[in-house]
Amino acid sequence: QIPPDLSVIHLGSATAAELIGFTPWEEVSGYDENMNTIRTYQVCNVFDSSQNNWVRTNYIRRRGAQRIHVQMKFSVRDCSSIPNVPGSCKETFNLYYYESDSDTATKLSPPWMENPWVKVDTIAADESFSQVDLGGRIMKINSEVRSFGPVSRNGFYLAFQDYGACMSLIAVRVYYRKCPRVIQNGAVFPETLSGAESTSLVAARGVCVPNGEEVDVPIKLYCNGDGEWMVPIGRCMCKAGYEALENGTVCRACVSGYFKAAQGDHKCLQCPINSRTTSEGATNCVCRNGYYRTDSDPQQMPCTTVPSAPQNVISIVNETSLRLEWSPPQEGGGREDVVYNIICKSCGSGRGGCTRCGDNVQFVPRQLGLTDTSVHISDLLAHTQYTFEIQAVNGVSDQSPYSPQYASVNITTNQAAPSAVSIIHQVSRTPSSITLSWSQPDQPNGVILDYELQYYEKAEWNSSLTRSRTNTAVIRGLKPGTIYVFQVRARTVAGFGRFSGKMYFQTMTEEEYNSSIEEKLPLIIGSAAAGVIFIIAVSVFIAVCRRRSSDRPESDYTDKLQHYTSGHMSPGMKIYIDPFTYEDPNEAVREFAKEIDISFVKIEQVIGAGEFGEVCSGNLRQPGKREILVAIKTLKVGYTERQRRDFLSEASIMGQFDHPNIIHLEGVVTKSSPVMIITEFMENGSLDSFLRQNDGQFTVIQLVGMLRGIAAGMKYLSDMNYVHRDLAARNILVNSNLVCKVSDFGLSRFLEDDTSDPTYTSALGGKIPIRWTAPEAIQYRKFTSSSDCWSYGIVMWEVMSYGERPYWDMSNQDVINAIEQDYRLPPPMDCPSALHQLMLDCWQKDRNNRPKFSQIVSTLDKMIRNPNSLKATTPLVHLPLLDRSAPDFSSFSTVDEWLDAIKMGQYKENFANEGFTSFDVVSQMTMEDILKVGVTLAGHQKKILNSIQSMRAQMNQITSVEV
Repeated sequence: QIPPDLSVIHLGSATAAELIGFTPWEEVSGYDENMNTIRTYQVCNVFDSSQNNWVRTNYIRRRGAQRIHVQMKFSVRDCSSIPNVPGSCKETFNLYYYESDSDTATKLSPPWMENPWVKVDTIAADESFSQVDLGGRIMKINSEVRSFGPVSRNGFYLAFQDYGACMSLIAVRVYYRKCPRVIQNGAVFPETLSGAESTSLVAARGVCVPNGEEVDVPIKLYCNGDGEWMVPIGRCMCKAGYEALENGTVCRACVSGYFKAAQGDHKCLQCPINSRTTSEGATNCVCRNGYYRTDSDPQQMPCTTVPSAPQNVISIVNETSLRLEWSPPQEGGGREDVVYNIICKSCGSGRGGCTRCGDNVQFVPRQLGLTDTSVHISDLLAHTQYTFEIQAVNGVSDQSPYSPQYASVNITTNQAAPSAVSIIHQVSRTPSSITLSWSQPDQPNGVILDYELQYYEKAEWNSSLTRSRTNTAVIRGLKPGTIYVFQVRARTVAGFGRFSGKMYFQTMTEEEYNSSIEEKLPLIIGSAAAGVIFIIAVSVFIAVCRRRSSDRPESDYTDKLQHYTSGHMSPGMKIYIDPFTYEDPNEAVREFAKEIDISFVKIEQVIGAGEFGEVCSGNLRQPGKREILVAIKTLKVGYTERQRRDFLSEASIMGQFDHPNIIHLEGVVTKSSPVMIITEFMENGSLDSFLRQNDGQFTVIQLVGMLRGIAAGMKYLSDMNYVHRDLAARNILVNSNLVCKVSDFGLSRFLEDDTSDPTYTSALGGKIPIRWTAPEAIQYRKFTSSSDCWSYGIVMWEVMSYGERPYWDMSNQDVINAIEQDYRLPPPMDCPSALHQLMLDCWQKDRNNRPKFSQIVSTLDKMIRNPNSLKATTPLVHLPLLDRSAPDFSSFSTVDEWLDAIKMGQYKENFANEGFTSFDVVSQMTMEDILKVGVTLAGHQKKILNSIQSMRAQMNQITSVEV
């Protein structure tokens, strides 16, 4: 008996009784190794030459095997032990096989010869015997194994050829090898037959055990020729909520109270404190009532709660300033991210209760998100009662349905000096005098007794002082054509307030003054009755004018009104000055823009074209500073002096601004060619193009964050009394961190030049971006921060519609008419109601009813802090007047044209492959159909579905008309 082998499948065994052949093979009895009686086939015609004795097996079915193994037991008589044996005696025999699809063999077919039989090998004995033991002992038995393949028919026969040996064929075992079913690396591999060659490797694909998942690559094992598994590739791991047991052969669900957050070999973990599971196989533990976890908290972190109120509040009042100090809360809620918010309320001001403080109150370092336990508060009103609430919040406070716990303190401010004057106007000027007026301080803190005006020549520091009981003053005795610096401060019984920022004004030259006088001569000429009277009148007029030139209080000539303001800025910050008031524009450039050596600038590539020349990207490397990427505007060759002045005027404006949401000017190159303006580089380009390229890719919170940045930049400009006039998404730049920055401060050129830019349309002699401009600015050229607010509402609409053109394909005149008829843009698709309401507030017809930019920033901050306010969306309704947001599908001949029109052309092949090739079929599509064609982005799904709904409505209208 041969020992069992698990990798072996027996095809059958052949004994003497099952062999078919012809004489001289004989069936005889004998003994095996254990002296058991066995039947054998033997032949021993060694004395006859040319022996060719064949014997074969019955038909053996292949059973899918490709390589067959044959084990033979036999004995061979040593030829030298046979007396008088001839030279033809052999000690070997041959093994053959013959393939057939059915059992058709007979004693004569196939013929007993090589071909059609296929020879496997010549078999020789390892040991032969020399004589027969008359006592009945066994002979020496040999065992040999041979294999052959590949075999492909349904079955085969084996044949043994004796050609002159004295031998016995004792037993034949026929089998093939396989790799057994196994569970390895978390996967089940089925029983697999070995290959056709002994060196073959047969790949077997594994299937993960229940609740297991593949990792990285398909799971494979290879079965070799010996029926052994080898070369494992890939593996399975238990999925989230399940852990591996029994050496990775079973994935069991985590029991109640335990969880597993991700796929892997690790075990289920016990739920952290203050949490529990709701079922077996949990992937996370749910926080108990009153406890929370943030999105960024790992699942194994305990659930936490809100902190208790701050403790031991101390307040120190100094006139209209206050310092608050406190101790951390006794309970932090189990978290380390506790911060503090300060809520300021003004009480007892005659309005019947406490109201939130205005934006003028200053908090240092800030009002919200304080990490330290102290804050300095300034710019409060004098003799006013305030209540301050100090909230303690942490990472989970916004998840609690209750307001944060706080400690409060009541204080009353003392008498204080007035705040600084924020704005000064030049009323008129002569060669020897300037007339000024200014606004009252925002916080007079009492009755203003008088104002003190300090002034000096810009080139000198010897200042003079003058007093005025009103908010106007005439400063005389000045030098002609000289720039003077002015500052003013107010005085109450509490003393003087701070000086305003420095304001620059220039007296007229004698030539300018005389020229203004001569411009009035035609009026006198027209009133003269005769030539003599004309001469007398002229003589008298000139004499009078010359006498008045030195002492008249003010001339009739009025310059363009110049607004300079420090707003609510801290002392020492830059103040905006209109560069066009400079006699020499180059002086404004030198004052506000840093000159950069051209050797520090390296242009890399052209990225666009501007009004005056090319726009490039490059690098700026200044001594002692790291190299930075910059944008470079160049002035084209052959420019006129006016073009150079206009080109650099934008730098003179931009150089005065310093805010994270205003494009930053690095400097200018004016002493080399080409003339350049160098700014920070904004990787994502203009906001409108960036949104169109990333349609549907951002969350509402991300879009609101962009809008908040734009509003903060405009608040800064508004506080400086700067009016942008061309606020639009195309003039907002976006950097790699999605920070939006206001740019393009050159619309004043468009208001004078005859440009052909289709964005700008003539109105009252100038060029105005109609779709973004407030009605009063279009009709009366009334540009203010309120008109910028209107434009900001249009920018909001552009952002929420991912760069759609405002008012679509309406002409500029249609836009003007529609706005006059109180039409307003409808909400973009999926636009939160709160955002569209803010747009409508910006589009109030009365500019005094529009919000200030400080209010817009505050409103957006509240939305960001309370994302739930952004969930409610305005229903997409078709307003009766000129709503052309949905294209007219009847103007398209194919579905492909329609997809291109709604900017979804990338899905044309998907629609065609799924059979959506006609408008009748497309109009019936559902959300499941949209998913079926491979549209997975939420923004794209909604855009297509909305267009389909419009298509249905248009088709219904067509049907109604036909009926």
